[in-house]
Amino acid sequence: MKREQLKTIGLNDDQIDKIMGLYGVAIEESKKSLSKLEELKTENESLKSQLSERDKDIKSMQKATKDNEDLQNQFKELQNKYTQDTQQLNNQLQQTRLHSALDNKLTSAKVRNPKTITGLLDMDKIKLNDNGELEGVDEQLKSLHKSDAYLFNDGTNEHYNPASGQPTDSNPAQALIDAFKD
Repeated sequence: MKREQLKTIGLNDDQIDKIMGLYGVAIEESKKSLSKLEELKTENESLKSQLSERDKDIKSMQKATKDNEDLQNQFKELQNKYTQDTQQLNNQLQQTRLHSALDNKLTSAKVRNPKTITGLLDMDKIKLNDNGELEGVDEQLKSLHKSDAYLFNDGTNEHYNPASGQPTDSNPAQALIDAFKD
């Protein structure tokens, strides 16, 4: 609307000023509304874009979750296998330590044949404590020493001299008497 248009319809300057003032306020309110409308359109498009991105992310996450479940299952399987392998290796290491300590103990007990003695021991009663010492073996060795002393080397010399190619005493009866004197 222009001032000339209002003058042609017969309005005076004072009336035209008032109409133009009201028209200016209405135009400003329309501009504000238009600005608000543009802002809402931009926000709407932004939200639509965000929703679209979220939908893509959700689909991607659903696929990844499926893959993730597979990976988690594989991880659990490997973790279980690792735990079992570690336990098995620890058991083997413990058995090796036990047998090594037992071999040392049998050597110090002057056993003639450690394999034979090991077969006679009740291994369920023999344990290795935290200090690396054997428990339950001393009693078993003592009872075996009493029952089967021939399995142990007590250091007794039986004075056995094999034939060395030397001439024997001419009197075998005297040699026999001399052997029993010692």
